[in-house]
Amino acid sequence: MSNKYIVRQPIKDRDGRVLGNEILYYGANLPFSKDPDANEFAAADTIYNFLTHNGKKVLKGSLSFMTFTPMLLMKRTPKLFDKSELVIQIDDSVIIHPLSMHFVQQFAQEGYQIAVNEFQFAPRYLALLDSIDYIKINVGHTKGDAMHNIIEVAHSMNKSCIVTGIETEEQYQTAIAQEADALEGTYVAEKLTTKAHSSSYLQSNFFRLMVALSQDTPNVEEVEQLISLDAGLSYAVLKMANSVYFALRHRATTIHQAVMALGLGQLRQWVYLLSASSMDNEMEEGTEEFLKLSFMRANFCSELMKFAKDIPISRSDAYLMGMFSTLNHLIDAPMEEILAELPVTEDIKAALLRKEGRCGKLFALLLSYEAADWNSINTLAEELGIPSEVLTNVYFVCMENVNVLWEQLTSPYQAEETAQQTT
Repeated sequence: MSNKYIVRQPIKDRDGRVLGNEILYYGANLPFSKDPDANEFAAADTIYNFLTHNGKKVLKGSLSFMTFTPMLLMKRTPKLFDKSELVIQIDDSVIIHPLSMHFVQQFAQEGYQIAVNEFQFAPRYLALLDSIDYIKINVGHTKGDAMHNIIEVAHSMNKSCIVTGIETEEQYQTAIAQEADALEGTYVAEKLTTKAHSSSYLQSNFFRLMVALSQDTPNVEEVEQLISLDAGLSYAVLKMANSVYFALRHRATTIHQAVMALGLGQLRQWVYLLSASSMDNEMEEGTEEFLKLSFMRANFCSELMKFAKDIPISRSDAYLMGMFSTLNHLIDAPMEEILAELPVTEDIKAALLRKEGRCGKLFALLLSYEAADWNSINTLAEELGIPSEVLTNVYFVCMENVNVLWEQLTSPYQAEETAQQTT
């Protein structure tokens, strides 16, 4: 069986709001053929069949940018998706293919949005400008003046420019300075608009609560006291306890009732959500996607533990490893300083700080999957004893679980109204 991986990578505007998600897919290890068209046909057939069964999960929730090869276009694959949810991306292989460009123009006339990858100042690209909505530029392949010129021309024709491949703060600032409309890359995915100051955050009630909940045997009275001392945390815990997810028969009105309803295990898993909710009733721009990333990492690590061999931590600890892997983006402090204050195992610390040991390989697999580093995914999965064919299914299950969980946790549950409706 050939390996088929699909990853969603967020595209954010200049203010950190999610514009949509790039759908990156891989269906290599196909039967070798000396005929390149036969290879592409086999790849297109594999991807088409996969998207037919998983399309709704792939595109659910936001505008999705997906690259289509000539064969995928001629199979009319975009028709699997609603035009309000999809941006059809094309690259040079499509642009130099007259028949596939005919399909692109048809889709554009039908109302689909079009994006061009790796835009260049060449006649065949410039001729497309009337038909496209987005221009994508890779920060690693387009330098200084060239990027500025492309963005300037694009803006003069009312086109949006997305700078991709952003892996560092320097590249991020370069794209912002060049007036990019949106940005994409692993750095963008993890970037939170605002960070708490390290000294105040590490001394805050919330961080003390996180430490208390991370103990092997948390002290319930200490947990309740820490929550009660902070109005924001109290509000967040009560709001979570009374959400649709828990659907309590009776509304929790005290911290004690809320903690008993949630359970210390649940509080431990959702400590980030409490953090965001306690800062403000309305989340900062970009915070929601950051929290979803944290939940996604936690769930992905935990689920992969069902398949990974010889990992020296529990599924619960693997969940925390994934969740805590984003702490340095939430807190303006080095990861070493943050982990020194948390009672997590040395295996987790070694994994998060240096990607060492079996736990480090599991964490590295998570990062490789997010970055769509296909070669590393295959290598690490094999080293961990994880069948490569299960990865995409696990990823989709986790993505669906996170979306459902988020919706339920952020929707208030009215037990009294439900009771009246059922009588």
